[in-house]
Amino acid sequence: MALEQRTDSIEKRSFLSLGKKNREPKAVEKKQFQWVRIEPGKANETGVIDAVSLNEAKMLLRRRGVRFTYIKPVQVRKVKIKEDHVVLFLRQWSAVQSAGVPVTDGIKMIADTTDYQGLREMLLKIYQSLSEGQSLSESFAAFPKWFDPISISLLKAAQEAGILDSVLRRMATAREKRRILDKKIRSALMYPGVTVFVMFVVVAILMIKVIPVFAHLFHSFGGKLPWLTLQVVGISDWMRGHALIVFLSPVILFGVFRYIYRRSIKFRWAMDRLFLRLPVFGELLLKAATTRFCQIFAEMQGAGVPILSTLDTLSHVSGNMVIDAGVDKARESVAKGGRIATALRESTFPPLAVQMIAVGEETGNLEGMLTKTGEFYESEVNEMVNRLSTLLEPMIMVVLGVVVGTLVIAMYLPMLDMGSVILHGTGVQGG
Repeated sequence: MALEQRTDSIEKRSFLSLGKKNREPKAVEKKQFQWVRIEPGKANETGVIDAVSLNEAKMLLRRRGVRFTYIKPVQVRKVKIKEDHVVLFLRQWSAVQSAGVPVTDGIKMIADTTDYQGLREMLLKIYQSLSEGQSLSESFAAFPKWFDPISISLLKAAQEAGILDSVLRRMATAREKRRILDKKIRSALMYPGVTVFVMFVVVAILMIKVIPVFAHLFHSFGGKLPWLTLQVVGISDWMRGHALIVFLSPVILFGVFRYIYRRSIKFRWAMDRLFLRLPVFGELLLKAATTRFCQIFAEMQGAGVPILSTLDTLSHVSGNMVIDAGVDKARESVAKGGRIATALRESTFPPLAVQMIAVGEETGNLEGMLTKTGEFYESEVNEMVNRLSTLLEPMIMVVLGVVVGTLVIAMYLPMLDMGSVILHGTGVQGG
């Protein structure tokens, strides 16, 4: 009963946390608009203005006394920025900061020397924003795809503490490690998905193309077919008549699942809890989330970000509502004067991680213990990913064997009576 009450309490906090996350204002990136003034007998005048929307662009032009005939958005070809480019920028910026170059000049210097066009365009916009008087965190917040709330909090705290160079270096290392870890996890999760998809396609082809050939052969001899064979042939006939549905159903089901998962909080909570209970995959997801939590927490502590702000940010980064709810509960506990580990004990976090965090709190070395815990669980995740194929292959082979074996048996049963059919010409005997 107590466990159910705690679960309901965590679920309510999760709903509130998600609602708070959705209410957070998003950074809006300005666009460029080209205006043209046409007057008979005079050369056309044209110019470009930065604004959030078309209406704002018109309003700004009128305020400046600029008369225009029409205005339209500038079509800008988007250039892709890779995560590797951002990591390289952070390392270069750290080196520039270590040399004592001012922030604005350092960003301009890197923008002028980089070979990556997308990165150059982004840095020039950040440089322009800084030159107009906006703060460092506000300038980078305009690019949430590459600088999430964690990065913004780190930049803001590092600049205030005067340790921007060291924090930038740690940010680059952490982002690179997380990128490698996420890539490994995606590859590990993709393996069974691709295997199941291939198995589905193979079975569908067998049912639509191969089974009908045997069915025609059996029917040509007349007689009664075994029950299993009749079921397989019946399914094959239905799949032949609905081949489009058969092949589109996985895509449709995935689309419906994704739509409901994104829009229904209760459904997402139930599925996230189910994901954590899955054999092998649940453990992998939990350890990966623990690794990310400890590494980011240690990184933000090293930059001097307040614990409450850190926990508030961390309550939105795991991608799993159940885990985020546990972090949010820890934030509430700290706000009331409690300890982080005390609240995390009632969450889904591994007991060992909670115990190490408790030791860090008691000894006053929370950052150090978080770093060690993150390194430990990172090695655990790497080991699980490396042996995941070994763990899953027996399960996949059993499922594949059952499906294919059933089809083979269904087609083989009538052949047992084929000899008597040929000898007596009376058709296949009843099963």
